Amino acid sequence: MRDFVTGEAPLLAAIAIISGLILAFLQIAGEMLEGEMEQFDNSILMLFRDPANVDQVIGPEWVHEMVRDITALGSFSLLGLIVLGVCVYLVMARMRATAVLVVVSVLSGTLLSTVLKMSYNRPRPDLTVMSHQFTSSFPSGHAMLSAVTFLTLGAVLSQLAPTRALRIFTLGAAIFLTAIVGSSRIFMGVHYPSDVLAGWCLGAAWALICSTAAMLLQRRGAVDEPAKQTQA
Repeated sequence: MRDFVTGEAPLLAAIAIISGLILAFLQIAGEMLEGEMEQFDNSILMLFRDPANVDQVIGPEWVHEMVRDITALGSFSLLGLIVLGVCVYLVMARMRATAVLVVVSVLSGTLLSTVLKMSYNRPRPDLTVMSHQFTSSFPSGHAMLSAVTFLTLGAVLSQLAPTRALRIFTLGAAIFLTAIVGSSRIFMGVHYPSDVLAGWCLGAAWALICSTAAMLLQRRGAVDEPAKQTQA
């Protein structure tokens, strides 16, 4: 029984969660294509707009600036710098295989996001927005790539954490950063809520796929073992 809990149970749980996230993405995508998400999307977007002037985002200018700063956390350039810094650390810690897995996870997630955007080719919301956009709307690239990057890094760094409390903090911080980046896209009016939900679902699924692959490779000795951990 103990072997099942420590061996097959986590793998089966990961497969179940990945399947659920992918199914959720496909459900959102299907309803989006059929126009069934329009009322939901517009009602959420209008929560952040002045009813008397829908082109005006609610809140003072300092809030708008803060949201722009937050949304930058999901940009390709900043995520690239974060990944580079973590990978340099992993290489210096003689965890080269783990560094390669992180790079593969993020780059493949970026490629998947680009292909899906081109395939669905959904127009952006017809609103005056707080920044210029150059790609289509579905799924949200910021939401998906922040989920892929932060959740992958959170999973990797949690394996290096010496205590349970630090592991929980690391994963919690990754989830929090993913959540605020995606939410900022809705506040700014550059994405429909369904774009962000779809990005979160697929990004989390992709991060979990890569983390599960790392776990399986680790069992076979193909990926660096994390440092021994002590319980809090």
